[in-house]
Amino acid sequence: MSETAKRLAELGIVLPKAAAPVANYVPYVRTGGMAPGALPQLWVSGQLPLGPDGKLDERHRGKLGPDSPIDPAREAAERCAINLIAQAHAALGDLDKVVRVVRLGGFFNVASSFEALPQAMNGASDMMVNVFGDRGRHARTTVGVAHLPLNALAEVEAVFEISF
Repeated sequence: MSETAKRLAELGIVLPKAAAPVANYVPYVRTGGMAPGALPQLWVSGQLPLGPDGKLDERHRGKLGPDSPIDPAREAAERCAINLIAQAHAALGDLDKVVRVVRLGGFFNVASSFEALPQAMNGASDMMVNVFGDRGRHARTTVGVAHLPLNALAEVEAVFEISF
């Protein structure tokens, strides 16, 4: 069992089956390093906060507003991160091939304003660090948007540096 698989088990996380694309895109792309001598990368398409059953829980649906509680948004971002890890596992077969989580991009479904976007995105960031340790520390972007697929609260994408 890989070290990352052991860590997932310690955290009580069971990875779901990687979600299939719902439109004309692929769930991930493996590419060579962007600079000479750089390691290859895995770019994972945005993942929604689908549960283990492949469905979107009502708690993770709708728009965030000024008075919205942070917990559902944070949980949605965490669920997105679990789904990103499931896609990485599907692509690599062994999560120990993740050298580093390079970047996360978080999108939140916002009606007007929601000041706690950074704290909500910590759900995804914390999950990456909890699973990958220092390899999970990353750059990130967090933005509020007018609409997300399935009226989800969040969508998160990732770039991983990987080994061969």
